[in-house]
Amino acid sequence: MSEDVRIGIIGIVIEDASKTDEVNSILHSHADLFAGRMGLPFREKNLAVITLIAEGTNDKISSFTGKLGRIKGISVKSMMTKVKG
Repeated sequence: MSEDVRIGIIGIVIEDASKTDEVNSILHSHADLFAGRMGLPFREKNLAVITLIAEGTNDKISSFTGKLGRIKGISVKSMMTKVKG
């Protein structure tokens, strides 16, 4: 039985600029999950925000967000829904 596909939004806040390369490496290794990406630097606050539109199985999305969530100085939240049909 195949796992349900989910579509949703993932928000990432980078509070430690020295972690940007690590975040981008994880993003690159999971690029097949993303339909869209937008990144905005907030230089005056010394942080960056990345929003992603994701599509994939719960396991793949959880693996991705878990890797990011273990990095000190990175916050990640996701909101997903099942694809019907």
